[in-house]
Amino acid sequence: MFQKILIANRGEIACRVIRTAKKMGIRTVAVYSEADRRALHVRMADEAVLIGAAPSKQSYLCMERIIAACQSTGAEAVHPGYGFLSENAEFVRRLEEAGIVFIGPNACSIDAMGDKIASKKLALQAGVNTIPGYADVIEDADEAAAIAERIGFPVMIKASAGGGGKGLRVAWNAAEAREGFRSCTTEARNAFGDGRVFLEKFIEDPRHIEIQVLGDGYGHLVHLWERECSIQRRHQKLVEEAPSPFLDAATRKAMGEQAVALARAVGYQSAGTVEFVVGKDRRFYFLEMNTRLQVEHPVTELITGLDLVEWMIRVAAGEPLGFTQDEIRMDGWALECRINAEDPFRNFLPSAGRLVKYRAPAGDARVDTGVYEGGEIPVHYDSMIAKLIVRGATRLEAVEKMRSALNAFYLRGVSTNIAFQAALMQHPRFLSGEFHTGFMAEEYGHGFHTADVRHEDPAFLAVIAAVARRRYIDRAVQISAQTRGLQRRVGTDWVVLIDDEKYAIHLKPVQGGYEAQAGDKTYAVQSDWRFGSPVFEGLCNGKPVCLQLERIGLRFHIAHNGATVDAMVMTARAAQLLSLMQAKPRPDLSKFLLSPMPGLLTQLAVEVGQEMKAGERLAVIEAMKMENVLKAEHDVVVDEILARTGDSVAVDQAILRFR
Repeated sequence: MFQKILIANRGEIACRVIRTAKKMGIRTVAVYSEADRRALHVRMADEAVLIGAAPSKQSYLCMERIIAACQSTGAEAVHPGYGFLSENAEFVRRLEEAGIVFIGPNACSIDAMGDKIASKKLALQAGVNTIPGYADVIEDADEAAAIAERIGFPVMIKASAGGGGKGLRVAWNAAEAREGFRSCTTEARNAFGDGRVFLEKFIEDPRHIEIQVLGDGYGHLVHLWERECSIQRRHQKLVEEAPSPFLDAATRKAMGEQAVALARAVGYQSAGTVEFVVGKDRRFYFLEMNTRLQVEHPVTELITGLDLVEWMIRVAAGEPLGFTQDEIRMDGWALECRINAEDPFRNFLPSAGRLVKYRAPAGDARVDTGVYEGGEIPVHYDSMIAKLIVRGATRLEAVEKMRSALNAFYLRGVSTNIAFQAALMQHPRFLSGEFHTGFMAEEYGHGFHTADVRHEDPAFLAVIAAVARRRYIDRAVQISAQTRGLQRRVGTDWVVLIDDEKYAIHLKPVQGGYEAQAGDKTYAVQSDWRFGSPVFEGLCNGKPVCLQLERIGLRFHIAHNGATVDAMVMTARAAQLLSLMQAKPRPDLSKFLLSPMPGLLTQLAVEVGQEMKAGERLAVIEAMKMENVLKAEHDVVVDEILARTGDSVAVDQAILRFR
């Protein structure tokens, strides 16, 4: 077994590998960029080596510096995590030349599966179902259209070396096939340096279901069941689960056998994933093979009881698998939600900055993260904060546990997608299991809005606000040395204002809590909630409840099941007087260009006095691998430039002022 390994990655996956290595008694070396000097993976590792500036090309993608870090620290092996150099065959070869073990598959397997055209041919030879299509070189747009006609529309045009949704188009007719071929070729050449594309039949209402495989250096190969990954946005997974609610036993067995057959055809060893597209008739077709550990691997670990990182390390060290296919269990149901630093109410724009507050849910929820309270979410890398994973005996139990975990996950300082994930956990189509990869476009095609997460019982939120207010008052009346005869008398009738709604609450203390009447509903609330705690846990009418509760000025900020409200609690008389006051008008910001997200201002396309027409480019902001072009919403004249190219801007920071 290795004595020391280096993790050629950052963030949550680096921390994940370090935890398993420590469990195995293996010392660890972290590498980090200038932006990650204070990152959690640097703190957790036994040693850490600076490998360059913040941009990935100058640090985490720099093979020479990573190999040099291995040599200087005496690391015997490298775990690549996912992303960066994890599927780079040249990196594997260079490690081998330096006498360093790569914790992953061999270079030949990576080469074979890394080229989508070559991998499809190999899949055909191995007897794996493939989507009808054309995998040879396509010379021009006219040939692409002719091939598409033969396959039958709709067809998908994909970059051979693509990934992450780049170089991908769907064509429904010959004209779209020509245009899609041109666009994909250009995009693929710019993104990957390889302009080759291929065509295949587009499966309508498809599901994305993948099979986890694991092999050793002695020819032993097994599959560890499937993962359902169909809930995606822009080809990026949002929620993953194992097993799939869609597969039957026969389909599951056939998919597993074909995944193992493909892995065997390329002499695969280590952990890998064979991705399939599954039609509504349960016919499945090979999509691609990822020759690395997947982001969503924890759901497989929770239902099988196997540590995939541990087995990757053991296989790389020359050990055989310690189990057969028949010994692999499928126990329960696991769900994973990706918690990202992004604002779902602003079209999921990334949100960088300092994590002012970070409190992970307690209990048996698993949280894989690379951050900590007070740490930074840098603009240079992806937006993932954490992966939240739960397991239940059934799918419904797993969903209930995920709801509670999302309610208890307290983060402040950056925007997160927790509200969106909570909304997904309540969506009827998700709960029924009747969804496919088009779910997001169909259900949230016009964006995600507060109306999408209206609370099923807003009176309950009003009651919680009233209970919190009463707890504060009960504490206040216990203060000693109050003037006799002027002690505060606590009433039982309150008015709670939430948005434009008023809720009349009759609240009285009872043994162990409070009893509230709101309209014709009665709520018995019991909790040991303490002042200042951001998470309120207890019972309501005998059922467990978990929500976030903060006092901000005169209001209580409450978040529950994705819905967030600001509630003001007062007496009926105070509410009556407040209704007579004029509302403060909102400031007019129409004459300003505001930054929609925190990031780097990379371009200003205007000068003072310049006239700009609606739709013309004004500025460009870059953050977390995403470029956001800001355009004029209507005809404007630039009056003042308030920020400069190269500035780091905050969300809603003014960049330009118009006349």
